Amino acid sequence: MAARPFASSADLGVKEQTLEVLADGVYALTAEGDPNVGAIEGEDFLVCFEALATPVAARRWLARLREHTDKPVRYLVLSHYHAVRVLGASAFDAEVVVSSEQTRHLIAERGQQDWESEYGRMPRLFEEPESIPGLTWPTMTFRDRLTISLGGDRGELVLAFLGRGHTEGDVVAWLPEQQVLFAGDLVESQAALYTGDAFHTDWATGTLDRVKALGAQQLVGGRGRIARGREEVDAAIEQTRDFLLTMQRTVGDVHRAGGTLTQAFEATHAALAPQYGAWPIFEHCLPFDVQRLWDELSGIERPVIWTAERDRQVWDELQG
Repeated sequence: MAARPFASSADLGVKEQTLEVLADGVYALTAEGDPNVGAIEGEDFLVCFEALATPVAARRWLARLREHTDKPVRYLVLSHYHAVRVLGASAFDAEVVVSSEQTRHLIAERGQQDWESEYGRMPRLFEEPESIPGLTWPTMTFRDRLTISLGGDRGELVLAFLGRGHTEGDVVAWLPEQQVLFAGDLVESQAALYTGDAFHTDWATGTLDRVKALGAQQLVGGRGRIARGREEVDAAIEQTRDFLLTMQRTVGDVHRAGGTLTQAFEATHAALAPQYGAWPIFEHCLPFDVQRLWDELSGIERPVIWTAERDRQVWDELQG
């Protein structure tokens, strides 16, 4: 296999951003496979979901949002700890920054290393990195469920930890009245999965089962297009599950046979590429995905911390 540019370092093209109104006062911004973000209007405040990689990038999203509403941001919800999702938080001037307890622990444990790792992997997303004031810390955390009353006749927003998946601490934002789900990176819609910090078995079984059981009619995944209607929502969830199960089967076969990590990567690439290979960040993610699953099958329950140096080592071994 020919050597490839490291991760997404060669992905320098500008992505077109599209703001979509999913229901009255419910917004999502997609960007051709770049991270998705969202916002929900309360009676006199906003809840924003995800923060992007830098304050400069976040302000561009907020400028688009301000074409629809001038309400202040009361809550900024972090679905998980990855740098491209959280380091733009200061732009929101949120009264409260919310995450799961598990995500706060991960920021403390590995947030700085993750920042350095993701900046090396995806430099284009870090627009004006000098604008980042430091690690983003939640000011409110919860373990399993947090309900935010939106006021008036707007119903409520439910933040929920549905099980380990993309990370140890992912949360979703669920609007039961509007049947809209912001799933973070627990679900991707026509975009490849990053599983370098994942718990593959939990994710592919109970966690996705609980996501599906919500019965969303619209789903905003971490990347990719918005799924509209139950058929598309279920397809996005099952695409995510199939990606995970295919990885588990192929990496597991090689691992059980006493093969090598490189053999596992090649087998997984061959198994996934026909269906998923053209989707955003497939080549970028797969070496890190396979390394994490290999570790998991080798008895390493919690993901090894990714550093810029480890990134390069794994990449050179599998994609070099």
